[in-house]
Amino acid sequence: MSENVGMSSCCLSGALHEGKPKGREDTIGGLQTYISEPTTGSKKKSIIFITDVFGWQFPNVRLLADEYAKAGFYTYIPDFLNGDSLPHDFLQNIEPPLKVQETLDVAGKAKNTAVVAATLGTWLPTHREGVSRPLIDGFVNTVRMTPGTDKIGAIGFCWGGRYAILQAHGQSKDASGSSVGGVDAAYACHPSLVAIPADFDPVLVPLSLALGTKDSLLDMASVGKIQDLLAQKTQVPHEIRLYEDQVHGFALRSDWSSEKDKKAMDEATQQGIEWFEKYLS
Repeated sequence: MSENVGMSSCCLSGALHEGKPKGREDTIGGLQTYISEPTTGSKKKSIIFITDVFGWQFPNVRLLADEYAKAGFYTYIPDFLNGDSLPHDFLQNIEPPLKVQETLDVAGKAKNTAVVAATLGTWLPTHREGVSRPLIDGFVNTVRMTPGTDKIGAIGFCWGGRYAILQAHGQSKDASGSSVGGVDAAYACHPSLVAIPADFDPVLVPLSLALGTKDSLLDMASVGKIQDLLAQKTQVPHEIRLYEDQVHGFALRSDWSSEKDKKAMDEATQQGIEWFEKYLS
């Protein structure tokens, strides 16, 4: 039986980062997409970003895509949420950073839980796997057929983290029997809604995970189960890096005013860059 790990207010916590994204917007495979290119313009090593609930226009994810582009990757951030991302205000209103969380009383925590239930109760069914995975698979196919593309990576955060793991299963079959989706390497940062062992047993391509030790959506017992499952895959490259005292969302929404949190985010970015440099080359 698979164990499903759910979502909480942590999935909506974090900070909005400053900076001006340097990429451009286009329509790729029928989806609005942010594109950030390496200086060479080469599509040989392409990475598809699968966002969290804040979507493709979230400044943080665009700034991060720019970092990957600077490292030599052609990056895409498609709007897999079809314009239904959650407003950025939730970053400030739903859950504060860990140092503030620890000061919340029972009433404050209960309020957060109620707001999250009301917000995600209708959002999650709209973006269930049966709706979202075909969009992601189709986009992977579009990129795969794009001239100049050699290898493709998927990077996902929170809600999108699980879909990065699913892309590591390799190609699947759609209703017509055609092969769809499947990337050459994947990187999932603090994934939510994962099913254990169902999401990890079928992994076929290199998979890296960045997890926080204070992630309320993926406790250390669940992490241990994932470690045991991946350890059995001796023929599949994999890694799990744990970031001390980091909460859900740290790799994308860390509080840059905290030196420790900023360092964790920078290290998680480097983790992904090194992973893709190794397995997309």
